Amino acid sequence: MNELINANSPYLLQHSENPVHWKMWRTEVLEEAKKSDKLLIISIGYAACHWCHVMEKECFENDDVASVMNTDYISIKIDREEQPEVDAIYMKALQIMTGQGGWPLNIVALPDGRPVWGATYVNKRQWTEVLTQLQQLYKSDTAKMYEYADRLHEGMKVLGNVNAHVEPDLSFSIEQLVSKWQRSFDLEYGGYARSPKFMMPTNLDFLQAYGTLTNNNELLNHIDTTLTRMAWGGLFDTLHGGFSRYSVDEKWHIPHFEKMLYDNAQLLKTYADAYKRTNYPLYKQVLQKTISFITDEFQDSSGGFYSALDADSLDKKNILKEGAYYTWRKDALKDLLKEDFELFSKVYNINEFGHWEDGEYVLIQNKPLKDLAQHYSIPVEELEIKKRKWEQKLFSERKKRAYPRLDDKILTSWNALLLSGMIHANSVLKNEAIEKTIFKLEHFIHNVLTNENFELGHAYKNNKVYIDGLMEDYAFVIQANIDLYSYYGKEEYLLNAKKFSNIAFDLFYDESQNCFRAHQKNPALIMDHFDIEDNVIPASNSIMTNNLLLLNSIDYNPHYHKSALKMLENIIHTIDYASAFSHWLLAYLKTKDTFKMITVGSNLYKKNMETLRNKYLPNTLLLYKELENSPKIEVCSSNKCILLNDFNELLDMISIK
Repeated sequence: MNELINANSPYLLQHSENPVHWKMWRTEVLEEAKKSDKLLIISIGYAACHWCHVMEKECFENDDVASVMNTDYISIKIDREEQPEVDAIYMKALQIMTGQGGWPLNIVALPDGRPVWGATYVNKRQWTEVLTQLQQLYKSDTAKMYEYADRLHEGMKVLGNVNAHVEPDLSFSIEQLVSKWQRSFDLEYGGYARSPKFMMPTNLDFLQAYGTLTNNNELLNHIDTTLTRMAWGGLFDTLHGGFSRYSVDEKWHIPHFEKMLYDNAQLLKTYADAYKRTNYPLYKQVLQKTISFITDEFQDSSGGFYSALDADSLDKKNILKEGAYYTWRKDALKDLLKEDFELFSKVYNINEFGHWEDGEYVLIQNKPLKDLAQHYSIPVEELEIKKRKWEQKLFSERKKRAYPRLDDKILTSWNALLLSGMIHANSVLKNEAIEKTIFKLEHFIHNVLTNENFELGHAYKNNKVYIDGLMEDYAFVIQANIDLYSYYGKEEYLLNAKKFSNIAFDLFYDESQNCFRAHQKNPALIMDHFDIEDNVIPASNSIMTNNLLLLNSIDYNPHYHKSALKMLENIIHTIDYASAFSHWLLAYLKTKDTFKMITVGSNLYKKNMETLRNKYLPNTLLLYKELENSPKIEVCSSNKCILLNDFNELLDMISIK
């Protein structure tokens, strides 16, 4: 009766032995609910979600709870990463009902799928009481529940209407938005002055670009504080690399230990840009370690990359525990490090600052190595060598522990994000092995995740694509092809970007909204979803707006240009809190005089192109392609282009010395 045994998703498979009669999300199940006149339970989570595991153990593995669910409800389990459009629609409902969101996302809905109740984690007693009460209400006062569902559904549709997003503010000022934004900054630890603390690379990318373009040192200092503190440990796995999803505290110390591909993919670009801007060695080390982690732990033999590592792993008592793989006890560290322990404890704060709970420590630096070396009268080079040896020793010891569970499905959108991130990272690292990985990943996306009609799939496992492509897949694959074209200059990448763009218009564009739906037309959905707000992953529509503006700059296309400007106009004057629209602001910058497209002819490529690629040039598109009568340099801005024959003229023009 539990049909999840046939699923591909590791999250769904985790629930396949529950006594609950779980169904998978599909139109036939919704039709079954209507025919049997049963309420729906729609429970959404993901494999690396700690509280999803807790609720499963307390509720869904319990026979008494399962009896209530199986008797009175049709229960559907969904992996939010497989079907983000379904998750987004019901998350909107939860936020209207409760003012908050999160996972697990549990919705009770009418047989037609419209929600009437929602919550995140609830314990066994609360869950059974709510389900019993809702079933009794449905039997005794069905009309009341339908009336509530009608009102909630109308509210969801109003909020989902892109054209009615917010009343436009015609006095839009990017300077005022950034000024307001800065009030939320944590000036000591970076990021935002709150916890939990998410890294938000889309925010960091805009703030770094805008700070550089406007010579705003206050913004750039905040970026460097944030990136340095994030890289000093806790949130960042200093032993093997890779960032966890977020920190539960304000100092980036105690992570919610799951590691997601999409975070690490995006941060490759963020740290590459920061290294080009500052030449700070720590940023380069982060790039090296992060790529090492991703390729060691996530790379499939096909060339694609897995999705996530769980927060939980088995401890010494063989019990699943959050963070068990990553934390250390003081006595174990003393045994491993012996006479070096005292110095190690100063570097990595085996003290009150680094203590987590129950005698467990999470390694975190809080001072630059040069300051520590000076304080303890050690040459900084010697301390750096010691630090590398400590990390290698602890990593070898840690590998003896039970490893966190792996979510081994492959998602097109996240792999495309990684492809872009690796291109940017390798412009710093210039590593032949990384370049081979880039080409292998591009080949996988183009030849495995793309069908004969040039349509993308969304999810891949067991040698098959098993979910059709979503708008986010197209947006990020197009972005990756533009990055490939910019870096390698091969015409095929530009052609691919255009083909995917045209298909995206055919499959997703809604002229009434001047926007792309997040999904193809689907009768199982209670409403269309338009992905607008930039979150931990940028919105597919903001990415697509940037894509269309760049494609129009490369090869004039009035349809692309007009569509991008319509989408931008729809959103830009409605922005109140800029942090949720940072990629829209990056698109806005592409419409201004500061945007430049620099095309370098082939004869100058080997000698001079790396000079440009080694510098941080925000709001600039670098291209290499054949130009007539090469050597030539073409600089285009504000619909005007000039030709240069001397590379030093270009360096003077863009203020590179």
